[in-house]
Amino acid sequence: MVSTQLQSSAAVRAAAIEQSLRTIIRGNDEVVRMAMVAVLARGHLLIEGVPGVGKTTLAHTLARTLDCTFQRIQFTSDMLPSDLLGISVYSAVEQQFEFKAGPVFTNILLADEINRTTPKTQSALLEAMNEGQVTMDGHSHPLPQPFLVLATQNPVEHHGTYPLPESQLDRFLVRVRMGYPHADNEREILRSEAGAARLEQVRPAASGADVIAMQDEVTQVKVDDSLVDYALAIVNRTRESESLALGVSPRGSIMVYRAAQAMAYLDGRKFCTPEDFKTLAVAVFSHRVVINARYSSTLKKSEQAETIIRDIIQSVPVPV
Repeated sequence: MVSTQLQSSAAVRAAAIEQSLRTIIRGNDEVVRMAMVAVLARGHLLIEGVPGVGKTTLAHTLARTLDCTFQRIQFTSDMLPSDLLGISVYSAVEQQFEFKAGPVFTNILLADEINRTTPKTQSALLEAMNEGQVTMDGHSHPLPQPFLVLATQNPVEHHGTYPLPESQLDRFLVRVRMGYPHADNEREILRSEAGAARLEQVRPAASGADVIAMQDEVTQVKVDDSLVDYALAIVNRTRESESLALGVSPRGSIMVYRAAQAMAYLDGRKFCTPEDFKTLAVAVFSHRVVINARYSSTLKKSEQAETIIRDIIQSVPVPV
């Protein structure tokens, strides 16, 4: 059971982190909230959007706010797995191979334009994202904790992109789209003189140890059995839908459960509500499904998936 005092102090820390993000990221409160959910649920965040809307700035701000180590990797078509994970180098002094860690050994990893690199390099992240370790030459190397991959991708319709495979997408807790800001928010951005200058002024609101403590507290948030049945009903509808060739995986069920706990925690609650699951279902499920080829629509595939998930949510009775 989470004590009232513990929940209150945690809520203050979480609110401070969220507020710090919103001072830099204007007009994208949903993206900020999903970034916080990913951090607290020990998940990873995938942001889709055209260049220049603040995806990279969000990662920089999050790293500064959390006082964690940060690495940015610009993914390109000629990038190799060793550029990401590291490499074993022979030491003439020690007369043995030494492992030189790559940029993945950090707390917050910004995988910028992840869909511009080849599937071979994309897949190098799978073990790190799923198990929190990297295996090289038969030896497993644990990653620093907390560990968060914040990946950005350009829309798949853009030139020079490699669509992420289903196995890679399934490792991301949530996917959100970051669009153009509202006119009023963009005016604030222009009036604030230089976003980079304001970014330098961001002060840490929590340490890595604080994040780990909050992550542990999140697992204590109660989820009623009726809400578990509700989440599974939505998942089963995705598997039965004629519009979808591939439904939500069991990993997706686990992810929405953890995300709902994090959402309740951010709101200062010790328990989840149906609204937590309804709010998160699209962001957690839409990138895990595959559209049936017979399903015709003028929308992009990502938008089609979101529409189908929303329709399924509306068709499932909410527990009372």
